[in-house]
Amino acid sequence: MPEKILLADAYGLLILLGLLAALVIGGILWVVMAYIIDVTQTRHTVRRNFPVIGRFRYTFEHLGEFFRQYFFAMDREEMPFNRAERAWAYKAAKKVNTTVAFGSTRRLDIPGTVLFVNSPFPALKQTFAEPADITIGKHCRHPYTTRSVINISAMSYGALSKPAIQALSHGAKQAGCWMNSGEGGISPFHLESGCDLVAQIGTAKYGVRTPDGQLDDDKLREIAAHEQVRMFEIKLSQGAKPGKGGMLPGSKVTAEIAAIRGIAEGEDSISPNGHPDIRSVDDLLDMIAHIRSVTGKPVGFKTVLGGMDWIHELCHEIIQRGIESAPDFITLDGAEGGTGAAPQPLLDYMGLPLNQSLPMLIDTLDGFNLRPRVRVIASGKLINPDRVAWALCTGADFVVSARGFMFALGCIQALQCNNNQCPTGITTHNPKLQNGLVVADKAQRVAQYVDSMVQEVGIIAHSCGVEEPRKLRRNHARIVQPSGAAVLLSDLYAGNDFRSDNRFIR
Repeated sequence: MPEKILLADAYGLLILLGLLAALVIGGILWVVMAYIIDVTQTRHTVRRNFPVIGRFRYTFEHLGEFFRQYFFAMDREEMPFNRAERAWAYKAAKKVNTTVAFGSTRRLDIPGTVLFVNSPFPALKQTFAEPADITIGKHCRHPYTTRSVINISAMSYGALSKPAIQALSHGAKQAGCWMNSGEGGISPFHLESGCDLVAQIGTAKYGVRTPDGQLDDDKLREIAAHEQVRMFEIKLSQGAKPGKGGMLPGSKVTAEIAAIRGIAEGEDSISPNGHPDIRSVDDLLDMIAHIRSVTGKPVGFKTVLGGMDWIHELCHEIIQRGIESAPDFITLDGAEGGTGAAPQPLLDYMGLPLNQSLPMLIDTLDGFNLRPRVRVIASGKLINPDRVAWALCTGADFVVSARGFMFALGCIQALQCNNNQCPTGITTHNPKLQNGLVVADKAQRVAQYVDSMVQEVGIIAHSCGVEEPRKLRRNHARIVQPSGAAVLLSDLYAGNDFRSDNRFIR
């Protein structure tokens, strides 16, 4: 009897050991197969760069839906973009259902909240219209006409990786929108898709500079010779760091990037705080006129506003010189903008947010009768349809976004943009991490993000009773005030006639 018991125990132990061995072997085979699948698939950057381990991201995201109220931030709590904002951008880029259930998680009583005015008679499908064509630079030899509402904001090759620039370029071509080169200059990867481009000229004049940093007219002509380069933008400042030039660490300055920018390889690329040759509104208008004369294409400038005095002075000078002297467009960035790495005091405290500066700029230009001569392009955390629709209501002609398109590329807000360790391959020059970003897949997502944005801004417009987004006006939106009342934009920003302001008349 004892022998039978021992024999049974031995058989049981063998079976247990066999099961354990099978589990171990099965586990090893699963890891190997998962690794092979992850490194060869092309749709998920995180899994491609971090095979097997990256799969747990989706498990934790899924569990977070159930446990976040106990352990994680709620939908509307994170910064700079909360979960709800990022989720919409991801879904839009993947062209999946963006509807949500059980009501909004958004607080509707917080001052600054935008609420749109729904019409009792919304636009019907048979009256829906495409966004209207808009021409920029009618006084130029080569004006630019486009109907694109949302476009890709300035992000340089160098700050972004080669595959990221390629994906944005091909996505812009598919979507029919423009792409801003950023201050790093026009690279072959911007040009390869044939998309419309805005060539940005930063304070260091990368790509169009002489060896000592002056503007090189021959290089300007060379860039302008590309038909797809539609406009030139002089960057005075950007939302992440008003008053501070661009900063690209030497670890990102490869031989290729150095050649494109006209700088030394491997050395920190630090742009001046401002343009040495633009020290007044007169200098700015002279520079605009010069670049427009050399290239024949529309020229404008990008800025963050901290006050309006210099804009009033600019407008007075335009009136004295003549309407043809005006910039063809102004790109207004809010202080909340921020793809570039910057000192925290500038990120947190410098400049006005877009919700304050955009109405001020629009009203000033209207007061001097400079619109539509001067087109306005709005920028600053405009990654969701409500913010884009608000900007159009306020008076913007176009919207540009940087971080919205980074989310379309797969950005997970890891906040590693400035140390060359971006896990999704977007802001790194590490070949292994770049390998996870598959250009063809991400280009499609960029195009789908644009398509989804236009579609859902259109939904807001139709609900307001107009046929297309550019017909949105200030009486179509309200902003919640500290008192709790939601005031129409048309009442809050009634407009002012600054032509009666004679402080700057000379």
